Amino acid sequence: MEVKQNAQAGTLESSDVLVMVTKSESSGIEIELESSVEEIYGDDIKKLITDTIKTMGVEDIAIKIQDKGAFDFIIKARVQTAVLAACDVDVPDWSKL
Repeated sequence: MEVKQNAQAGTLESSDVLVMVTKSESSGIEIELESSVEEIYGDDIKKLITDTIKTMGVEDIAIKIQDKGAFDFIIKARVQTAVLAACDVDVPDWSKL
């Protein structure tokens, strides 16, 4: 899949995460993470995001995450939602989610 437009998912409420997706100016996956728990869980959050994006088959993506203490399944769902919107996908391949 290819990023066609900017998109976002989530909120800045407690226990949620705001995910903003744009097309990367360089090749690969760029992650910018702001999290109240980054010092403890930052590497795990970045791995979850990277794995989710790779599973979806997206390349050349820039993703900004503002985490407010969200659980892993919430982060994954918000990333998937933002990526699908950015790639202008109406009917996702459920086997990759």
